[in-house]
Amino acid sequence: MGTVFRNGRLQDGRSVDVVVDDGRIASVGPSDPTGQLPSDDVDLGGFLLLPPMAEPHAHLDKALTSEAVPNPTGDLTGAIDAWIAADERGVFTHDDMVERVDEALRKLALNGVTAVRTHVNAGGGAGTWHLDATREAAARWAGKVDVEFVGLVHTPIVGPGSDVNVAALRACAASGALVGGCPHLEPDGAAAIDLAIALAEEFDTPIDLHTDETLDPTMLTLPQLARRVIDTGLDRRVAASHCVSLGMQTPDVQSDIARLVAEAGIGIVTLPQTNLFLQGRERPTATPRGLTAIAALRDAGVVVAAGADNVQDPFNLVGRSDPLETAALLVMAAHVLPDDAYDMVSNAPRTLMGLPPVRFEVGDPADFVAIDAPSVRAAIADAPADRVVVRTGRVVARTETTRTIC
Repeated sequence: MGTVFRNGRLQDGRSVDVVVDDGRIASVGPSDPTGQLPSDDVDLGGFLLLPPMAEPHAHLDKALTSEAVPNPTGDLTGAIDAWIAADERGVFTHDDMVERVDEALRKLALNGVTAVRTHVNAGGGAGTWHLDATREAAARWAGKVDVEFVGLVHTPIVGPGSDVNVAALRACAASGALVGGCPHLEPDGAAAIDLAIALAEEFDTPIDLHTDETLDPTMLTLPQLARRVIDTGLDRRVAASHCVSLGMQTPDVQSDIARLVAEAGIGIVTLPQTNLFLQGRERPTATPRGLTAIAALRDAGVVVAAGADNVQDPFNLVGRSDPLETAALLVMAAHVLPDDAYDMVSNAPRTLMGLPPVRFEVGDPADFVAIDAPSVRAAIADAPADRVVVRTGRVVARTETTRTIC
């Protein structure tokens, strides 16, 4: 028999022992409080058992640079300009980036994240060295955190001046990274989408595009992406991140586009932390929340995941690298119920990333987090630090705290 994780508590209140063998859940049964605890078994102390959290949209190459790269205007344009200027000045080195990415992954792992998709800048004067540095750091976490990479190429990738960026995007895709980009910032968004699809087919890799990261309701490339995926019969995984302008449409338009996205099989990643920080600064009255049409998309059957996006950098000055923070913002800013909010930072992003969900059924991956909370709602509300993180049946991170009133 494999390792037994004893005395855990499922969301329905049952106290269970989880038997793990060969990285999979072999059985889930009632806890035996009188049973002996072999040295290789783990006592979870009655902690709440939850699927592992996942971060479907990070920018690890930028993480933890708030002091080094200030953003005086606080908006998206200011963040982009500040980052590009710092990169061109040589503010960052390979070794510095490796250490920052390593620290960012450490924070995520301690909080219960076992899978990360990170967008990494490529093109312009940077070539692909950000990807190289990020991969080097991620290799330190092999077996603990799965890291997936997206080549976030500079604009343009179509028209004049695009050659160096296309070359960088091709190099990223050839190395196994997903095809990324920002069609809504391109001089020809439709052509940029077609290029992304062509590269995904050529290199047999999925797509994740920054899409419509604007409150401008007239900027709407998401339905173009969906139609091209349908028309080309693309059978790769496709994700569209942000989709902010969809939230500015009328309910009927939201529903129509959501059905189209569902037909195309595109997953959506909403990013409340960074979009609440960056969007709407020019609208001091009735400021929009900068979120996509979460309810309409989920009602249509679209897989909607949620991520933090940027963490403590010019695009988002704060952030704890904890998906429970993202879930709390979904509850408060998007009116998502707590159980659904947790799913959007756990099984939904796993599905979007091509990973199997964890429902504590026999045969599921032995990946989970045990947290000192009475319920999912309380876990989101309090974000207790006391957690046990399990990856393929092995404890990979544990936090134990002591709090005393004196």
